[in-house]
Amino acid sequence: MLRAAALDQQLSDLLSDVGVLVFYLVVWGLVFAGTALFVGAFVPFVTGDSLLFASGLIAAAASGVDIWVLAIGTGIAAFLGDQIGFLLGRRYGRPYLDRRGGPRTRKAIDRTEAFYRTFGWWSVVIARFMPWARVFVPLIAGVGNMGYYRFLTANVVGALAWGVGITVVGYFAASIPEVRVAAYVIAGVFIFAAIVAGIRAWRADRVTADTSEG
Repeated sequence: MLRAAALDQQLSDLLSDVGVLVFYLVVWGLVFAGTALFVGAFVPFVTGDSLLFASGLIAAAASGVDIWVLAIGTGIAAFLGDQIGFLLGRRYGRPYLDRRGGPRTRKAIDRTEAFYRTFGWWSVVIARFMPWARVFVPLIAGVGNMGYYRFLTANVVGALAWGVGITVVGYFAASIPEVRVAAYVIAGVFIFAAIVAGIRAWRADRVTADTSEG
C-alpha cells in the first residue's frame, strides 16, 4: 500500500506539472491517431487497451482529473478515428489499403478482411478489442461499401464499449482500496505484454520486408 500511495503522489505531481488538459489531449490524441493515422498498426501498445486502462488508473490516483470527461472524450476520439478510417477506405478504395505497411501488415489486412466478411456489423464492435483489426476494419468496411449509417451505429457501440468502458474499468479498479495494488500489477502486465508484442511485430515486419527486398 505504501508503494501504491507513493505512485499516486508521483502521478499527482506529474499532472500538476503538465496540466490536466494536456493529459486529456495526449490520451485523446493517441486514441484518435491509432485508427485515423494508422499509428496503432505500428505501436499498438501506445494506442490500445493498455493506454485506456492506465489512463483510468491515473484518473483515480491524481486529483483534478475527471473520469467522465476523460472517458467520454476517449470514446469520442475513438469514434472519430474510426470514422476517418471508414471515409478513407470509401474514398480511395483497395489500392490505398494495399499501400499500408510491409508484408506482415498486408497479411494482417487479409485476416481482417476475412474477419469482416464473417461478422459484418459486429466486426466493427469486436475489432475494438483486437489490436490489428481495430486499425483496419474501418478501412475495410469503407472499401467494402458498408452502409454509412450501418457503420455509424456499430462505431458508436464500439466506441462506448471500448473507449469509455475500459477507461472506466481502470478507474474503478484503482479507486477501490482492496484491489488497487492488484489493479496496478494487472495494468503493468498488460502494458508490458503489449510493448513486447508490438516490438516483436515491428521486428518481424522489418525482417520480412528485408527478405522480400533481398
